[in-house]
Amino acid sequence: MSTETPRRRSRLRWIPVRSGRSKVVAGLTALVVPLAAMVGLASPAAAAATATATYTKKSDWGSGFEGQWTVKNTGTTALSSWTIEWDFPSGTAAGSAWDANLTKSGNHYTAKNLSWNGTVAPGASISFGFNGTGSGSPTGCKLNGASCDGGPNVPGDNPPSAPGTPTTSDVTNTSVKLSWSAATDDKGVKNYDVLRDGAKVATVTGTTYTNTGLTAGTDYSYAVQARDTADQTGPASGSVSVRTTGGGGGEQPGGDKVNLGYFTNWGVYGRNYHVKNLVTSGSAAKITHINYAFGNVQNGKCTIGDSYADYDKAYTADQSVDGVADTWDQPLRGNFNQLRKLKAKYPHIKVLWSFGGWTWSGGFPQAAQNPAAFAQSCYDLVEDPRWADVFDGIDLDWEYPNACGLGALKKLSDATRAKFGSKNLVTAAITADGSDGGKIDATDYAGAAQSMDWYNVMTYDFFGAWAAKGPTAPHSPLTSYAGIPQQGFTSADAIAKLKAQGVPAKKLLLGIGFYGRGWTGVTQAAPGGTATGAAPGTYEAGIEDYKVLKNSCPTTGTIAGTAYAHCGSNWWSYDTPATIGTKMTWAKNQGLGGAFFWEFSGDTANGELVTAMDSGLK
Repeated sequence: MSTETPRRRSRLRWIPVRSGRSKVVAGLTALVVPLAAMVGLASPAAAAATATATYTKKSDWGSGFEGQWTVKNTGTTALSSWTIEWDFPSGTAAGSAWDANLTKSGNHYTAKNLSWNGTVAPGASISFGFNGTGSGSPTGCKLNGASCDGGPNVPGDNPPSAPGTPTTSDVTNTSVKLSWSAATDDKGVKNYDVLRDGAKVATVTGTTYTNTGLTAGTDYSYAVQARDTADQTGPASGSVSVRTTGGGGGEQPGGDKVNLGYFTNWGVYGRNYHVKNLVTSGSAAKITHINYAFGNVQNGKCTIGDSYADYDKAYTADQSVDGVADTWDQPLRGNFNQLRKLKAKYPHIKVLWSFGGWTWSGGFPQAAQNPAAFAQSCYDLVEDPRWADVFDGIDLDWEYPNACGLGALKKLSDATRAKFGSKNLVTAAITADGSDGGKIDATDYAGAAQSMDWYNVMTYDFFGAWAAKGPTAPHSPLTSYAGIPQQGFTSADAIAKLKAQGVPAKKLLLGIGFYGRGWTGVTQAAPGGTATGAAPGTYEAGIEDYKVLKNSCPTTGTIAGTAYAHCGSNWWSYDTPATIGTKMTWAKNQGLGGAFFWEFSGDTANGELVTAMDSGLK
């Protein structure tokens, strides 16, 4: 097999990442049922305002489904226990349950808390789930004997509207004044909560607030939400970013270099990696940009990649970036809403939506036949009013454009830039094949670069176990070395060829893989050994995350600026914090615009590879 055939397998939408059931879930829009519409006669409003219960069909795989109930304490005192009752229509039944004691009498179901989850603090929520069969929805819900409201609203009393996006004035080293237009409510607005970086910092009765005690030269993000006389909160306003004066400007992630990471939409399934992990790992404070991967390219147009993960998956409070759970009726959920919350917390981060990738590049040749129509479709999707504020640009990931002729990528890049304008970022992921007559030589990357902010040069996956018998070789060599299986398959060769073609160095980002590639049946520790096949991997043979390899197969040595490891009969190559430091120094010496990596979930829980990139770029 040609070494080029499987390149960038790390960028695949790996099927093994998802369980069989999760694959079904990904294609569904979660059914979230407002119980207020199910309950015929509501109990008194006061009861509903104390606690609510909502039902969500989390997934449906045809022969069955997963249901979930969530109890939220909307009152001011703790619940000491909870009981939910409901009815299913004939033909629909609940089976095994978790996190609750579930009993039934005919079609009537009763779920009670367990010993450890009966107490629910004010504002907190708990959930339990069950497996079921049939297609019906629950009716007649009761929570602790009262009506389940099914949402944050008090029956007969609408929540307030969103206030206007705040404006800032009187900015000093330690304070900023906020002003906003009033919200409306059918029974009157009582006050406003002021949110700074997603957390409430004040409650005020007017439409202005001065936040003091801030740090000089620091970025902050503010939004406000109204509260009505029944203590219902409405949706938050748009957010405004502001930087306090003084402080010498502060040190930005990566210094003046780009430090970009790919976030995969399918990572929320088997990998259980979510936007919040960028916060808990410390990575969000050390990156400058995120490429959200992937949107699809079908019939020459940009399309949604995974609607469930992108904008429909509901997040609980503990899973959410700002600690606030999604509700059944909010207009945007999923990764897009979590990215919105991330940007509110870290205003320096820019997010690009990446379209294509290894398995979804099939629509690009047709797109090249009508670049204007392609650009329009992408713009309409990226700038959809539901999530336009989430994205700061678009990344084109066409693997590879040379089959359509030298000018294809340039036509697409020119049309995309013309449509998206100068205020949006337009970038592309491109080959790192620096061999003579290879993929760089076959495409007009210099011409297309005129419309691009930068290229993500995929300087990894040069070698791997698709050559089952070897020879073993590092998949991401920085430079050449004696015995390299293919000349030109190095980062240095790729960057040199792109520069020679006329691409400015500042428009080139060096690629880092947060994973290793490996063989098994290897007896020789040094590169160049023979093998019998691909080494076992968690999701795919021949590939494994750094966070696993650093412990399961520690490095044996380094070659060509990257590391390799021989443990038992397995041989792996991967980058470490030390080799990343070497590569970042090289990138700076080359005058490159920065670096990027594939992808966040391969890093350790404390983000040690992201930290190495950030430190190395400064």
